[in-house]
Amino acid sequence: MTSHVRFLLDAKCSPGLLPRVLQPFARRDLIPDRMWSHRSGDTMHVEIAVEAMPDEEIHLIEGNLRQIVGVHQVIQVRPEARRAAA
Repeated sequence: MTSHVRFLLDAKCSPGLLPRVLQPFARRDLIPDRMWSHRSGDTMHVEIAVEAMPDEEIHLIEGNLRQIVGVHQVIQVRPEARRAAA
């Protein structure tokens, strides 16, 4: 089964941050459908969305993102989970 998922990250700005954030997806042959980043002072805000991610991969990728040096926060958003609960 697959789910639409977005990962929202806040991290310390560094030149190698964005390639490190994409690495967990590349290792699993997943191509994000959308990526957005914005710098605010010393903090980089990053959003990565995948329309159809295998459910068993979601928590693995979230864990990999949390282990990246400089990442302060990772939030996982799954829109259909909110709709199902409503």
